[in-house]
Amino acid sequence: MSRSVPAARRPRDTEVWGLVHAERAALADDLRELTDDQWATPSLCDGLTVREVLAHLTAGASLDTVRWLAGVVRCRFDFDRQVALRLAQQLGAGPVETLGRFRQAVPSTTKPPLPVVAMLGEAVVHGEDIRRPLGIRRAYPVETVTAVAEYYRGTDLVVVAKGRIGGLRLAADDGPFATGDGPLVTGTTLALVMAMTGRAACCDELDGDGVGTLRRRAGMR
Repeated sequence: MSRSVPAARRPRDTEVWGLVHAERAALADDLRELTDDQWATPSLCDGLTVREVLAHLTAGASLDTVRWLAGVVRCRFDFDRQVALRLAQQLGAGPVETLGRFRQAVPSTTKPPLPVVAMLGEAVVHGEDIRRPLGIRRAYPVETVTAVAEYYRGTDLVVVAKGRIGGLRLAADDGPFATGDGPLVTGTTLALVMAMTGRAACCDELDGDGVGTLRRRAGMR
């Protein structure tokens, strides 16, 4: 039987938006001096460059519920096609325009029909999808990555996460996050989040008897 782990205090939506905006601003600053070759670097998202992932983040910050529903209908409920279409709309003519559009979206509170914390998860996880291949490291506030981990541990809404960690005990070694029961997986909260959301390479940063299981699951879509 799984042991219930008390959740951390859930931040208010206004607090979460503040964290979202901070992460977007930090990412924009990290990317301000990239070369054209760096913009074309493959991200941790299969088939997408770092520039394309940034355009995806801009699209998410520019799409309200009405526009999202209209796009889903127009794409005949092909959600992957909808994502690709919105991404292409935000790429612009070149990297300078891609980054400029993202900077304009930094303070946005527009979102698809998702919880606000899902937008924080997008900013953190896709931020890492971009940063890691470029060798850029960010020291995330513990409250930020903890809020994201708490969200993903209980949902498969946007990406399979809850199902991926079933039967495992996850425990952060840099913050309060812990969940589940079973073979242990421990590491930084960020590494746990990345593995929970399917980034198998991030399992290299984790320890415990459950790492092998999580690694296999992380490679599954």
